[in-house]
Amino acid sequence: MKSLLLIRHAKSSWDSPTLQDFDRPLNDRGLKDAPMMAERLLSKKVHIDGWVSSTAKRAFTTAKLFAAAYKVDAQHISTYQALYHAPPMIFEQVIAQLNDDWKTTAIFSHNPGITEFANQLGVARIDNMPTCSVFGVHFLCDHWKDALSSEVRFWLFDYPKNF
Repeated sequence: MKSLLLIRHAKSSWDSPTLQDFDRPLNDRGLKDAPMMAERLLSKKVHIDGWVSSTAKRAFTTAKLFAAAYKVDAQHISTYQALYHAPPMIFEQVIAQLNDDWKTTAIFSHNPGITEFANQLGVARIDNMPTCSVFGVHFLCDHWKDALSSEVRFWLFDYPKNF
């Protein structure tokens, strides 16, 4: 079995209107929400051994904050520029290439593509993945390249304002 966590980047800052969208940092709430959501996963005994992120600053910073909570060095986060505002097809391509040694992989990316891809999996209907939300599924397969043609089971959905 392979498990996938789709994680939308935490809340980003709009303080600098001249800053390119790709370079926007997290705001104070985002810097607080990311470690909190990582701790929620840890409290549920969710182990992550594969780390993948968009190269955009807000997504990669979110990934680094999650990794820090898991005591994983940021150098273990694989980055894909294509995950920046990626359509579902890019998620499919990235998943098919994941390391088979990874049982559970977290992918950090952006809306609208991350919500579209989560819905495309067909196990739940989500109108919008809020910032720093986590959507998880299990694929009943042994290899990531087979994940999207295997049976998919809903695992979890959580977000910062979900108390």
